[in-house]
Parts: sequence; C-alpha cells; structure tokens
Amino acid sequence: MKFLTFLHSGQLHAGVLTATGVAPIDEINAKHGTRVPNDLLEIIRTGAEVHPEGATTLPLAEVQPRLPYTVPPKIWCIGLNYLSHAEDIDAVQPEEPGSFMKPASCMFQPGGEIQLPPPEVSDDVDAEGELGVVIGKTCRFVPAGNIQDVIFGYTTTLDLTALDVLRKNTRYLTRSKSIDTFFSFGPVIVTADEIADVNALEVITEHNGGICSRDFVHHMRTRPFELVRFHSDFMTLHPGDLISTGCPKGARIKAGDRVRARIEGVGTLGATVKQGPRTPLF
Repeated sequence: MKFLTFLHSGQLHAGVLTATGVAPIDEINAKHGTRVPNDLLEIIRTGAEVHPEGATTLPLAEVQPRLPYTVPPKIWCIGLNYLSHAEDIDAVQPEEPGSFMKPASCMFQPGGEIQLPPPEVSDDVDAEGELGVVIGKTCRFVPAGNIQDVIFGYTTTLDLTALDVLRKNTRYLTRSKSIDTFFSFGPVIVTADEIADVNALEVITEHNGGICSRDFVHHMRTRPFELVRFHSDFMTLHPGDLISTGCPKGARIKAGDRVRARIEGVGTLGATVKQGPRTPLF
C-alpha cells in the first residue's frame, strides 16, 4: 500500500495512492465504517488496518502532496554508506555505520524549494537522493531474523550537506547537515510488503534532468535490515522513526537547479533550488 499526506481544498488529509487516484482516509472510513486516524504518523503508531477498496478517490492532479508527517520522532542518516560517495568527497568509508541525526527543523515540503544558505555560511552544497526506512513498531535489541517485523515501509529522501563546512572539521557534521531546507522525505511511504527485495532497489539522484548517480542497495556497506538491527542496539526505535540509508554520490547544486531522488517501486522526490535570503528573524 502507498500512503501519503496531501492538501486538498485547504485541508490536510492522509490517504492511499491507488490505481485510480488518491483515496482519502475519511472516504475509506465512510465506505467501510472504520475509524482509521486521519494522520499518517498515527496510522503508523496504531497499526490501523486500512482498506481502500471501493472508496471514492480524488484525481492525483487535484491534490498537493506534502510531507508524510512534519516531525518524525527521530531522523537518522547514514554517511558514506556507498564507496562511491566516500571517493567523491575524498573521505574514508567507516567500518561501522557513519550515522548522525538531523532535526525536523531542516525539512522542506516535497516538490518545494531548497533554499541555499548565504555564501558566507556555505557555498558548496550537495543534494543526495536516498532510500528511507520507516520504523513501524517500538523496538529495542531486535534480532536479525525479526527486522522485517518492525519496518513499516520505505520512502525516498533528499539529504543535503554543506560540504565546505564539513571540510573544516568532521566534528561539524551535524551543523553541515542541519541547515534549513536540508532534508525532505516522501511524499509516498510504501509499505514493506510491497517491496519483494529491498536490496535489489536502485537509488538514483537526478540533477537538472540528467542522472548524477545511481547504484543498488545491495552495494551498501551496511544494508537496510542491518541498519535497523544495529541502531536498535543503541536506543529504542519508535513508530515513524526514519533512517535515510545513504547516497551513491551527491549532486553539487546552485540556484536555479532542479534535483530529484528516484527509486523505482518506491517513488520520486523532487525540489527546485533557490538562493535563500539573509533575513534576520527575532
């Protein structure tokens, strides 16, 4: 099943993407007499069963896809998970997952704008299309054989880096990754049962209509199931937590560019790039 959050007639709705359009959760409830929450994060948290069959749908062209939810409980990202990315920025690929966290304040809406920071903050930014793993159950110390039981689904992500900030000192990683509009995910979350073999997926980053990088998940140093197992050893994972699994190579971007993450069977996530203003906010 393919879930999304969308804007229609000035209101936010959760829904299911079907062959005929988007079935709003309210219409699904009306059709089947169910009480599924009209909120995608709550659907994940509650494990609500959703039956879109027969529900009235809206044409996809009439809805505006939005972030699946605006405040994920945790956003984990994995650095240098592909050798090609490590080589691109002249870095050593770590033996264990090079994981770091990002704040929800750095997110932008799918199809929206990446606003580059003023040049004195950073003038060397890349955008990285990645596969995201969405946790579906509260879990800790998950055995390798039970990982599928705790994954809700998969999504596309765009993760950005201020490379010049990072070059100054690797300890600046979190800062270089947390600038406003430096992350997005969605707009679709595909449930895990829709993906026969996550390791066979190909992750593609497109830049101005051309392909910047592409590689298969099975070439990751640490694959998605192991990333979930590994991080569950260190902390409790919660429904809606997101693990963005890394990029083969990022696209250096500038104002006026277009960038897109694309994963066949999962979805696409695009953005335009503009120069953000230096406007004081008090």
